[in-house]
Amino acid sequence: MKHLLSYLKKFFWRYRWRFLLGTVFVGLANAFRVWQPKVIGQALDTVIERVRFYKEHGGIEAHPEAFSELGRQIALFGAAVIALAILMGLFMYFMRQTIIVMSRLIEYDMRKEIFAHYTRLDLAFYKRNSTGDMMSRVSEDVSKVRMFLGPTILYGLDLIFLFILAISSMVSVSLELTLWSLLPLPFLSLSIYWVSSIINKRSEKIQQQLAVLTSTAQEVYSGIRVVKSYVQEKAMGRWFADQSEEYRRRSLELIRVDAFFFPLMSLLIGASIIITVYVGGLLVIEGKLTAGNITSFVIYINMLTWPVTAIGWIASLTQQASASQKRINEFLKTEPAIQNSNSSETAAPLRGKIEFRNVSFTYPDTGIKALEGISFTLEPGQKMAIIGRTGSGKTTLADLLVRMYDVSDGQILIDDQEIARHDLYNLRRQIGYVPQDVFLFSDTVFGNIAFGREGVTREEAEFFAKSAAVHDDISGLSDGYDTIVGERGVTLSGGQKQRVSIARAFAKHPNIILLDDCLYMQTALANKTAIIITHRIYSMLQFDKIIVLEDHRIVQSGTHDELLAQGGYYAELWEKQRLMEEE
Repeated sequence: MKHLLSYLKKFFWRYRWRFLLGTVFVGLANAFRVWQPKVIGQALDTVIERVRFYKEHGGIEAHPEAFSELGRQIALFGAAVIALAILMGLFMYFMRQTIIVMSRLIEYDMRKEIFAHYTRLDLAFYKRNSTGDMMSRVSEDVSKVRMFLGPTILYGLDLIFLFILAISSMVSVSLELTLWSLLPLPFLSLSIYWVSSIINKRSEKIQQQLAVLTSTAQEVYSGIRVVKSYVQEKAMGRWFADQSEEYRRRSLELIRVDAFFFPLMSLLIGASIIITVYVGGLLVIEGKLTAGNITSFVIYINMLTWPVTAIGWIASLTQQASASQKRINEFLKTEPAIQNSNSSETAAPLRGKIEFRNVSFTYPDTGIKALEGISFTLEPGQKMAIIGRTGSGKTTLADLLVRMYDVSDGQILIDDQEIARHDLYNLRRQIGYVPQDVFLFSDTVFGNIAFGREGVTREEAEFFAKSAAVHDDISGLSDGYDTIVGERGVTLSGGQKQRVSIARAFAKHPNIILLDDCLYMQTALANKTAIIITHRIYSMLQFDKIIVLEDHRIVQSGTHDELLAQGGYYAELWEKQRLMEEE
């Protein structure tokens, strides 16, 4: 509960007037509700008193006005009850329009806040946590917290006001009968305490399993091509069924507790009614109470049936919300390893000078060494190729340049200033990075090209597409630049996706370009500092510098002709490639 309230108090303060007004409406609705049994009791006592009067004075037959008089009085009492019911319903509508709407507004704010926090977190966080788990926390967990903010608080306030008003009315009639009627309440309190502790533990397990289930489905859908090509539909179906069975088992464990609890509540309420009728009957015989008083008490007890029964439901939702908020807080309290330490400096355009000084990097979560002692300098406008075997650290070097990670040792300087001192967002805005794993959003082709910069016009998008040699392909699509490319660009070929991704990078007007195993557009890269990561050697392209990575180190460095003269891995790769092309 501490996790829940400590996080939510800022939202309660933000919507305090809605909450306070809703509380007033709850109080008014219950005031008119509690007034009704009094009117009904008075009506019954009035009828009994008048009938007794007529019997004592010659009987009802001797008073022809009796029926009309009684009818008029009953009609007045009935109209009063109806009026009270209408007022109660009106304020119940108002209380839902304030408190339930407040819960929806807070739900909206929470989802925005969590999503914004996710986008601030570093790449290592996304490698540690599954997409399904993150989605579960921003959807299912937030929904459970919303249930606490809306129905739980609403019915909790309703319960408090109804208890205070109803019991006050009962005590004003008879303290003795009130005490007898409420005798089962201590047993109710013990039951709530016991059930709540069980619900809390089981709710947390259910939410954890739901995250696993979501992750399982998300992985299968994302990798459906692999699943189908390896004919693993049935195996994936069995895997999902196993996870679903575990979720079903945990859910049933929670339902069994609820199934036991609610009949228990009904039993205790029934016991209260029996006690009320029995003890109240004795007090009527003694002349201490009237039949109307007993009727009012029975209505009050029945009126308390739902709120008392709802105590278990409220406790269940509160415990579930607390467990969900605990899971949300785990991510909200996670601080990104990459901090924007100086957002006020270096907002000017980058010139494009890059310098690595004895840079080493080890992945923080796995301890795998990716780079060791890397040093090179690239002047503005120069082009450099990075060549090496798979796993030699080529992509890691690009990730360090856009500061997805910070170096373990050494320094990276951009324009003679340490990379960490640059404004992080300005740095990334001015570097056009096309990773090896091309990703397109489920948007139009134009939307994907314009993704990195606001205000890109259609003419500009076409220009960048031509620079990336993909304009003709786009023009041949059904809706041209307005064609929806589907999830991850599934409707495009691999080459088309890569070229659209390159056009997206060009659209940022970057001064530094990083191409990871992508097409090399020599004309489009003029006057830009460019680093090309590749598995192939392009002898016809002019690079100012080529570095060869092996075992996470630079083993060779120089121009194409210089590296061929040195021999080693570069010369061997060039010879193999030349022979393959001749075949």
